[in-house]
Amino acid sequence: MKQLQLILISIIMSVNISAKEYHVAKTGNDNNQGTSESPFLTIQTAANIANAGDIVTVHKGVYRERITPPRGGKSDLKRITYRAANGEKVEIKGSEIINNWIKFSGTVWKATIPNSLFGDYNPYKDLIKGDWFYDLGRVHHTGEVYLNGKSFWEMALLEKVLNPKPVVDNFDPDGSTYTWFCESDDEFTYIYANFHNKNPNDELVEINVRESCFYPDSTNINYITISGFYMSQAATQWAPPTAEQIGLIGTNWSKGWIIENNVIRNSKCSGITLGKHGDEFDNTSEDSAEGYVETIKRATEKGWSKENIGSHIIRNNTISDCEQTGICGSMGGVFSTIENNNIYNIWFKRQWTGAEMGGIKIHAAIDMVIKNNRLVNCGRGLWLDWMAQGTRVTGNLFYNNTTDDIFVEVNHGPFLIENNILLSELAIRDWSEGGAFVHNLIAGNIELSPQKRETPFMVAHSTKVAGLATTKCGDNRYYNNIFVGGVKEIKGRKSGLGVYESTELPMFVDGNIYLNGARIFADELNSVSLDYHPNISIEEKEDGIYLLMSVNKKGFKIRNKMVTSEVLGKAKITNLGYENPDGTSIIIDTDYFGIKRNKRNPSAGPFEKNHTGDMKMKVWKK
Repeated sequence: MKQLQLILISIIMSVNISAKEYHVAKTGNDNNQGTSESPFLTIQTAANIANAGDIVTVHKGVYRERITPPRGGKSDLKRITYRAANGEKVEIKGSEIINNWIKFSGTVWKATIPNSLFGDYNPYKDLIKGDWFYDLGRVHHTGEVYLNGKSFWEMALLEKVLNPKPVVDNFDPDGSTYTWFCESDDEFTYIYANFHNKNPNDELVEINVRESCFYPDSTNINYITISGFYMSQAATQWAPPTAEQIGLIGTNWSKGWIIENNVIRNSKCSGITLGKHGDEFDNTSEDSAEGYVETIKRATEKGWSKENIGSHIIRNNTISDCEQTGICGSMGGVFSTIENNNIYNIWFKRQWTGAEMGGIKIHAAIDMVIKNNRLVNCGRGLWLDWMAQGTRVTGNLFYNNTTDDIFVEVNHGPFLIENNILLSELAIRDWSEGGAFVHNLIAGNIELSPQKRETPFMVAHSTKVAGLATTKCGDNRYYNNIFVGGVKEIKGRKSGLGVYESTELPMFVDGNIYLNGARIFADELNSVSLDYHPNISIEEKEDGIYLLMSVNKKGFKIRNKMVTSEVLGKAKITNLGYENPDGTSIIIDTDYFGIKRNKRNPSAGPFEKNHTGDMKMKVWKK
C-alpha cells in the first residue's frame, strides 16, 4: 500500500512540476506573458498556448468572446483546466452591447448594425432548423435581444413589435410583450425592439453575436475542466440527435470533460451539449428511426467507444432559460455522470416546439448516472431516448414540468430509476421496456405506449450494437414505490400502475403503497392502499426547496424487501442484469438523503421512515 501511495505521489508531483498557470484579466494585454503580474487580456490567448496539465485562471470581469480550445489534456491527471479566480465573478458572454438605438415609433427603437460585427456567422440571418424541429408556421432566428440580462421575444412581423400582446397561457405574459424583429441586407442588420418605458441607450442592451461561449471546432479535444464561470447569451442552433450539437458550452465529440460550478443561462437552444459527431448528413432529413440507426453506424466509424468518447462529469451547475435543452447529448454522453445540477425554465417561451427538448435529453445513456438534480419548469424534465442501458437515475427532484417528469423512449433495458421525487401531472411516460422503478414517490399519472420502431440494444457496458427490437412494453419492475392518485386520467394515462394491466411482456410488482385512489396492480400480493390524500406541496425558500407531506402510519404496515441485482433479475429482451458499470451488484440500501435503509424492512418511497403526521423536509439545498 505504501509503495502504491509513493507511486501516486510521484505521478502527481511530476504533473504539477511540468504544469503552468496562465492568468487572464481585463487589465491584461495579449502581448503579455500570462503571469499573475502580466496577464493576458483574452481567454482564447491562454487557450492557444495551454498544454496538458496547465491551468488557465480568469479574473473578474466580462469577457465577450468564444473560447475554442485547440487541444485538450492527456488524462484525468493531465487535463487542461479553465477556472474563475477564487471569489471573483467571471462572465463569458456570446453577446455584444448595442447602444446606438434610434426611436422608431412609440416605444419601439431601431438599431442599425454593420454585418461586419458578426463575421461569418450572423444570427439574424441564421434560421433555427433541423430534424424534429417544428417552427409552428413562422421563422425563428438564433439571435436574441436582452434588456438588463432578460431576453425579449422574437416576432415574425414588425407589426407585432409595434403592437405587442401578451401570450396567453404562458409562464411570463408580461415579459412576452417585450418583443423584437429583425431584417438584413448585404451591409447591415436592422433590429427593432419594444422597450416599453425604457430608453435602451441608458440601459444594458445586448444581442447574440457568437454561436457558443466555449466549444472546440475539432473532435477528440479531451480532458478539459471548466469551473466557476457565469456563461450566457449564445446564438446556438437547434441540436437534434442527427447533427453536431453546438451548445453554449459543448464537448463536441470528446472524452473526459468536467463542467462544474458554472451558471449557464440564455442559450437560444441548448445550454450544455455532450456531443454528437459531425458529418455530411448533419441536420438533413434523418428524422426517422431508420435514419438514426444509420447515424449510429456512422458514429461507430467515428470512434464511438468507451475508450474514445464520453465519461464526462457535469456537476453543480445552474442552468436556466434555454429554449431547447439544459443538457443534451447524442451518443457523446456515454459513461458520463450528471449530478447536483439545478435546471429550470427550459422551453420557457414556447415559441416553437420539437421532439428533442427537455431539462436533460440524452440519446444513448449507456452506463450513465443521473443523480441529485433538480428539474423544474422544463416542459419535459428528463428524456432518455434510445439505448438507455445500464443507466441509473437516482435522487432527482421533479416538479411543475408540464409535459412529463421522465420520458423513457424505445429502450429495452436494463435501466434503473430509484429514489426520485416525481410530482408533475404526468410523472412517467413509458414507451420502453426492461426498466426498474424502485423507492420513488410518484404523484402523477403514468402513460404507456408500445412502439413498432426497431431500435438497438447493446452488448453489456459497451457501445457495440447487439441487436434490434421493437418495444412491446412491460418487463418492468415496480418495487417499494409510493403512488398518489388524484390527477385527472385521460386515455392511455392512469394513476398508480393501472396502465400495466395488459402489457404483452410480464410485470414484476411488489411492496408498493397506493394513496388517494391510485390504481393498484391487480396481481400484486404485497401492497397497501389507503384512502387519504398526503397533501404534497413544494415550498421554495431562500435556503432551499422543501417538500411538505402528510404521512399515515398505516402505510408502514407492509413488509418490504431490500432491492438488489438478484431481486431485479434480467431484462428480457437484452438478457442483461441490473448491475453497476463495473459489473458489480447493485443494492439500494440508502434513501434520497443517503440515509441507510432498514435491511429487514426498508420503507416504501424515497425516504426511510422517521415519523408520521405532517412532514417538512428540505429536498434541495440552494
